[in-house]
Amino acid sequence: MSNQNAKARGVGPIGSGGDVREPPTPTDRFDDTMFDVSAVEQGAWVPGPYGPDDERGTFNEVTPEKTARALALLNHDEPVVTYSLAETMVEGFPAWGNRTYEQHLVVTGYSPSDDFGGILTRTQPRGRGRMSAHEERISLTYNMGTKINGLHHVGVGDMFYNGFLGPDIARTWGTTHLGAETMGPIVTRGVLVDVVGSMVARGRSEAYEIAPTGRPLLRSNYRITVEDMETAMAWEGVESPIGPGDVVLLRTGWRELIEADPQRYVADGPPGPFLRECRYLADRRPALVGSDSWCFECVDPELTKGCLMPCHQELSIRFGIRIAEGVPTNDLADDGVYEFVFCFSPLPARGAISSNTPPLALGQPTTHA
Repeated sequence: MSNQNAKARGVGPIGSGGDVREPPTPTDRFDDTMFDVSAVEQGAWVPGPYGPDDERGTFNEVTPEKTARALALLNHDEPVVTYSLAETMVEGFPAWGNRTYEQHLVVTGYSPSDDFGGILTRTQPRGRGRMSAHEERISLTYNMGTKINGLHHVGVGDMFYNGFLGPDIARTWGTTHLGAETMGPIVTRGVLVDVVGSMVARGRSEAYEIAPTGRPLLRSNYRITVEDMETAMAWEGVESPIGPGDVVLLRTGWRELIEADPQRYVADGPPGPFLRECRYLADRRPALVGSDSWCFECVDPELTKGCLMPCHQELSIRFGIRIAEGVPTNDLADDGVYEFVFCFSPLPARGAISSNTPPLALGQPTTHA
């Protein structure tokens, strides 16, 4: 079954890329009921929300008009700060499973020290100007560190976003559809939901602990509820609700363990939302949802009951919403920047599953009341 002839009994188109829409569904309409796996494999979520041939999902919501409204968030009479939203990659960066980052220095034109373990191409400089040089050789699993996952990162059996089937699109070098080259760049409104900051401010000590770095983090397997997110946004003073094409980043503090306790960073279940919360977010049609941990969703076995990352499945396959992970937001939180301009231009690697291109934010520091 190809994308074109996959069984069509899904939700149909749900938007045109603007911010004008029906009011969000009341939060009591969302729950943790597991989706019907068999029905999804048979095409229950096909076609996707943006038509039978779509490969971009909710990135379609970031129209030129949406970008213009995002840029209008900035007061052009005041300084604008550029914030990096990427973790620093180092050898041995902690990651789930067998994902690795290896970096080796290449030296040309001189003799390095005796303990040098990189790659030496020649000891003599080149040419009359005695040119020497440094390069690097990197082995990287795209899906680690700061990354944005494609809509084909997670499936249900053979079924991926918009009816694309694994056996039809998988090739030795990547996939023939839904690859990183289909994302395209986006500039849009970003919203930081500082859950851990809100917990600290409200004295919710049962929800967080202090990392060896001296900064707070939510406790292992803490479930971030809809109420936690709405309370955090109210505490931040963010009045405009999450809307189509927005980027929503959750701050959990889990990144504090990357260097302080890298084993725990990947061994313990990180804090995150579950199905009710992801459906609440999906109803608002964000371009992207993400967090500062290695896994966006809560993986507490008491919640998942044998399912592996059902939020990834539903967000990607049903709603066409990409997930970002490992996105550090401490600098934004420290400056009280809860709304900002989010900028992302992925490396268009054909057939790639994820992109490690670092996003950035443009914002203006404020003082939190």
